[in-house]
Amino acid sequence: MSEERKRVPVLGVAVDDIDMSSTLSRIRRWIHERTGVRICVAPVSTIVEASEDPEYRALVNGADLVVPDGMPVVWAARMKGARQAKRVCGPDLMRKICTDYSFTHIKHFFYGTDQDTLALLRSRLQEMNPEINICGAIAPPYFSKAVLESEETIAQINAAEADIVWVGLGAPKQDVWVHLHRECLDAPVLIGIGAAFDFLAGVKPRAPVWMQRCGLEWFFRLCCEPRRLWRRYLVGNTKFLWRIIKEVFGLGTSVGKNIKK
Repeated sequence: MSEERKRVPVLGVAVDDIDMSSTLSRIRRWIHERTGVRICVAPVSTIVEASEDPEYRALVNGADLVVPDGMPVVWAARMKGARQAKRVCGPDLMRKICTDYSFTHIKHFFYGTDQDTLALLRSRLQEMNPEINICGAIAPPYFSKAVLESEETIAQINAAEADIVWVGLGAPKQDVWVHLHRECLDAPVLIGIGAAFDFLAGVKPRAPVWMQRCGLEWFFRLCCEPRRLWRRYLVGNTKFLWRIIKEVFGLGTSVGKNIKK
């Protein structure tokens, strides 16, 4: 890659010092150059899980871009020396690329969620941008972990000649899936996008903007889905906060302090 990449270690995860504008610029260039890349959207839950799983951490750190999704990750990155870092939220990233007319020529492929949500997603995006080019979509059967796809599925995705394959399986499954299939997919950009399909389709509500800016979107989601998300947010966020305090103030040995720039 021609432009310099600056990353900072957040609990051992190499988070890029980047904002939304620079992220869009890099994606635009990678598509133009047909560069095969994988992008990881990293909220607190991804950082915590990667900090506890060396194999997953290596996989995330091997991505071509790890964007800070969530204000706590942005704040932690800034404490570690990031100067440009701003929130690059998965749903916002996807919405901007799918509705920005400078990306109108881009061909999109959606992989994840269910048929009903994909139909709603297609309809909503076409309302936002009538010229959007959605070249295909697959709602895969449920698997607890990422698995290698059949040759037929890979052929179907490649035949669509997508520029971006959006993968909405939830982390860490989507990041593993992207890693497993990067070499056999022709699309220049693969992005694990989390719950963006549900949000943009209108299946799940987004937190008010003021909560997003204050780093409280997790609380809104917890209130909406307490049974499913309580462990991720109450346990995971507590782990993140305590470990960041230890790392920043040198109260313990952090994982992977030295990240190559």
